[in-house]
Amino acid sequence: MKVLEVNHLRKVYPKTQTEALRDVNCTVDAHEFVAIMGESGSGKSTLLNSIATLETPTSGQIFIDGKNIEAMNPTEIATFRRERLGFVFQDFNLIETFNVRDNILLPLVLSDVDPKSFDQKIDRIAQKLNIEPLLEKSVNEISGGQKQRVAIARALINDPTLLLADEPTGQLDSKSANAVMDVFSRLNEEGHTLLMVTHSIKAASSAKRVLFIKDGIIYHEIYRGELSSADFAEKIANSLTLLNRTGGGEEND
Repeated sequence: MKVLEVNHLRKVYPKTQTEALRDVNCTVDAHEFVAIMGESGSGKSTLLNSIATLETPTSGQIFIDGKNIEAMNPTEIATFRRERLGFVFQDFNLIETFNVRDNILLPLVLSDVDPKSFDQKIDRIAQKLNIEPLLEKSVNEISGGQKQRVAIARALINDPTLLLADEPTGQLDSKSANAVMDVFSRLNEEGHTLLMVTHSIKAASSAKRVLFIKDGIIYHEIYRGELSSADFAEKIANSLTLLNRTGGGEEND
């Protein structure tokens, strides 16, 4: 079952006439963990933001869970984004005036979920991410790695169809980055569908498939299969080298 289907997506920024996406086609199946890689300016963040309903494509279609998000009105899009998508950002996007518990619960409050269910939902998520001791702390009292786990908890609290991550290890030290990727791998093993943009070969090696984008087009993809993370990281590095040297190709592996 396809959770995400992108058809002939094009994005042009009118002020500069920059064509960020030219003709992007891709799919993500249920329970997949897919990484998107490419140089700065390749279009990967524009693609993720379009899927996240944060940007409006110039043309093309995006289906999430069978629903054409381009056919929705702004109110429907806002509701769909809040209830069906989860977001994890590089800079965490936590509200510093809220404690950890309130940050995690915010999507439920905005979705008018019955407050009687809050404790059960947050206890389940906090236990899953090992953040129970942090719930009453201020955001300013916790580390970067802890902030990202809180951000993941907030992204999961509505049980989204698709979890989106934009450079989730970009501001973390190597130990914290590894811990976050371990969380993502475990979530995927539990059945969550993940799509992640990253510059990090180490982070991408946790995925099951990597899409490579250059100049607004997805050129090729590679699958992890039975490879170890280390072997897959080497395969990713080789693919990036080839992509940067030749300008892409049409191979699938």
